Amino acid sequence: MDFQLTDEQRMIKETVYKWSVNELGPLQEKIDEEDWFPPDFFKKCAEIGILGITIDEKYGGLGGDVLMQTLAIEEMSRICPALGMTYGAHSNLCAHNIHKNASEALKEKYLPPLVRGEKIGAMALTEPNAGSDAMSIRTRAVRQGDKYLLKGTKIFITNGPVADTLLVYAKTAPEQGAKGISAFIVEKDFPGFAVSRKLKKCGMRGSPTAELIFEDCEVPAENLVGQENMGVHVMTSGLDSERIVLAGGSIGMAAQALDYSIRYSVEREQFGQPIANFQMIQQKLADMYTRTEAARLLVYRAADLAQRSPRGGKGTELNRLAAAAILLAAETATWVCDQAIQIHGGYGYCLEFPVQKLWRDAKLYEIGAGTSEIRRMIIARELTREAFARKAQR
Repeated sequence: MDFQLTDEQRMIKETVYKWSVNELGPLQEKIDEEDWFPPDFFKKCAEIGILGITIDEKYGGLGGDVLMQTLAIEEMSRICPALGMTYGAHSNLCAHNIHKNASEALKEKYLPPLVRGEKIGAMALTEPNAGSDAMSIRTRAVRQGDKYLLKGTKIFITNGPVADTLLVYAKTAPEQGAKGISAFIVEKDFPGFAVSRKLKKCGMRGSPTAELIFEDCEVPAENLVGQENMGVHVMTSGLDSERIVLAGGSIGMAAQALDYSIRYSVEREQFGQPIANFQMIQQKLADMYTRTEAARLLVYRAADLAQRSPRGGKGTELNRLAAAAILLAAETATWVCDQAIQIHGGYGYCLEFPVQKLWRDAKLYEIGAGTSEIRRMIIARELTREAFARKAQR
C-alpha cells in the first residue's frame, strides 16, 4: 500500500491551505458572528482552480480524483469549516453529480459556469418530512408537454439562498416509491421557484442554508438528469463520494483543533509549568492525534477506492467503506473538538478563542449527509448481506 500523496495531490493540499489562511482567515470573525457569506468566495475558489477538481478538462475542470477534492475540503475546513461545506455542496453534491449523470448537452451548458465560479451550485433532496428516509420525498414532478412542473418543499439546503443551479429530486411516479424518483437541474430564475427562508444555525455560520419552495416550478424537459424514474440511481451513485468528500471537512476540523490545543498547552502555565507537562493533558493530546490520524487514513482509503470503483452501486465494499469513513471522521471531529475545549478551559468557552467555533461546527457532520445512526445501519447491512444470502439458499 502506498500512503504517499502524488505531487498533484500534495500541491492541491498545500495550495488550498495557504489560500485559506490568507483569504479566509482574516474574515473568520465576521463570517461567524454575522453569519456572513463572502460574495466573491466562489470566484476566488475558481482562481486557484478547485471548483472543478473532479470535472473533465473539456468543461474547464482539472480531471482529478476524489481524494484531491477531499484534500481540498480538508484544508479549507481547517480554517473555515462553514465555507468548506459550502464548497463541497457546490463542487461535489451539484457539479460532480451533474458530471457523472447528466447528458452531454446539460454538462456543456451547466458545468463550465460552475467551474468558473460564475454560478453557484446546490443539491436539493431533504424535505421537512423526508430526512434520513430520503426515498419518502413528496415533491412532485408532472410532465406537461415540453416541461415538468415541480411542486413541493425542500429544507436544510446548503447554498440554497445563493444557488443559481440546483440538482433537485422529485417524484415522477409516486406509486412506484423509490423507483419513481427523478432528478432535474433547476435554475433559480425558473418560474415557480423561490427561497422561502434562510435558516439560522448554531454552527457552520457563513454557509447559507435555506428552505426552498417549488410552486409549479417550470423545468424544461431536457433538464431531466438521466432517465425518468431513475433518479434514485443518480442519488445513490453520488452518495459514496459525497460522504467521503464531506468526511474530509471533519478531518480538517479535528486537525485544527489539535493544532490549537498543542500550542495552547505549551503556552498556558499552571502550578509553575506548562500544562503540556501534565499527564492528563498529554493523554488528551495523544488520543486526539491518534483518532485523527486513524480517521484520516480511513477517509483517504475510501477516496482511493471511490476513484477505482467510480460506479459504486448498491451492495459494494465502497458503500460500507464510505459510510464508515464519514462515521469515524465526524464522530472523531466532535470528540476532538470537545477535548480541545476542555484543554482550553474557560478560555475555550469564550467566543474570542477559535476552538469553540470548531466545536459548534463539527457536530453538523454527524447529522448531514446521513446521520451517524443511518451510517451504522448501512455498514451493518453490507456486513450481513452475504450471510443473509447464504442463509436464504440453505
